[in-house]
Amino acid sequence: MKIVAYFVAAAVGLAAPALSDPVKIPLSIAKAIAARDRREQAETDLRRHPGEILALAGVRPGVTVAELIPGSGYYTRLFSKIVGPTGRVYAIWPEEYDKVSHPDSDNLRALAKTKNYNNISVLIEPANEFRAPTAVNIVFTSQNYHDYFDKFMGSPGAENLDRQVFNALTPRGIYVVIDHMAEPGSGTRDTDTLHRIDLVAVKRQVMKAGFLYFGSTAALRNVHDDHKKPVFDPTIRGHTDQFVLVFRKP
Repeated sequence: MKIVAYFVAAAVGLAAPALSDPVKIPLSIAKAIAARDRREQAETDLRRHPGEILALAGVRPGVTVAELIPGSGYYTRLFSKIVGPTGRVYAIWPEEYDKVSHPDSDNLRALAKTKNYNNISVLIEPANEFRAPTAVNIVFTSQNYHDYFDKFMGSPGAENLDRQVFNALTPRGIYVVIDHMAEPGSGTRDTDTLHRIDLVAVKRQVMKAGFLYFGSTAALRNVHDDHKKPVFDPTIRGHTDQFVLVFRKP
């Protein structure tokens, strides 16, 4: 996969590579992906490309990650393994989402009580009040940014979310937004029907909160997705065209 714009390694003191350079996956990330207790995820890894995405996000030992709407915990487990005993993972659920997602948050609470994942904390918060107990280095959300415009979440929009994420991050902190691609120019029109959102609208919204656009990757792009089907349509589910946007707090 190729990098578009900058590689987030620049944020941790490394030189940003040229646009033609492949994403370099650090050993800590590679080891986490290859862990024995993740063998059943091998097929999922082929389509979700966690190595490229987590390298782009700058996830590394010792950092604090806030994962917004962690779902089944696919990325949560990886974050936990990578940041290690000196790092922390906050798995954050908006109250409105948690009500319809059980048993996901319950499963993560149980996971956080186990020896190998005890650096995870599960937090339930109102959708319009994103916060973390401590300053965080990375905020990460996958396939759920669009939900902030939907009725079941109380339609809070993302303006307040992005501003609160900005405040929760350390200086030069990283904000990663992954979501299903909508038709160009559609804005937030399809968030509640197709569960998609226009990447241009997301970039504009996040940068309005003070973030700098920092990079992207084509790892999750699918040119065969015409952006007209709901993401749960069986002909496209699991293979939607998705954008990966990385922003940095100055």
